[in-house]
Amino acid sequence: MTEPFIGPEGRAFFAATAFVFTLAAFAPYIRNVLAWRTRPQRASWLIWSVLSGVSFLGQLAEGASLSLVFAGAQWGGTGLVLLLSISRGVGGSLRGPDRLILLAAFAGIVVWSVTKDATWALVISCSVSFLGGTATIAKARVDPGSETFSFWVLSLLAACCGMVSVGVWDPVLMLFPGHLALMYFCVVVAILLGRRRPTAPLPPTMGA
Repeated sequence: MTEPFIGPEGRAFFAATAFVFTLAAFAPYIRNVLAWRTRPQRASWLIWSVLSGVSFLGQLAEGASLSLVFAGAQWGGTGLVLLLSISRGVGGSLRGPDRLILLAAFAGIVVWSVTKDATWALVISCSVSFLGGTATIAKARVDPGSETFSFWVLSLLAACCGMVSVGVWDPVLMLFPGHLALMYFCVVVAILLGRRRPTAPLPPTMGA
């Protein structure tokens, strides 16, 4: 059996910290949705909500305990934004790539039900989740002002705390918070790099 690298008290502390960071990350986003300043894309949040749910249930089946606090907070946050997007979001249909992502998630559930092993569901869900995040990473690099920097920083901190709250070196249980930490880190770096890009020079004035 894998030896824990942190005690129960430490795991509880990092689980609670991950929960607080997740709330702090989602709060301004949800506030902006309610104020009509942000219009979430319905298809994207549907995908993220489904993948978060599969990952939460997969971790639960694999014996996770305190690390479920972070996974549950992620599922709750994405689910709440999805509900708000019904009346305050944009987009109404799933495109081809979106359908493939959801199909992959449900394929993981089918494999899970047949093999009785939640590992496949977790691996597939986290893989397609990260692939889906590459579009956001690219957008953040080109147009850093289109992203809320604090959301990604706080989400990164929450994911790191979620990894520590697992308490043991279990790659299956580390997969969900670990892949999110990597994705959030990439978005943060992309935003910072985008901000450092030189802006196009203004055209010279007449007679200059």
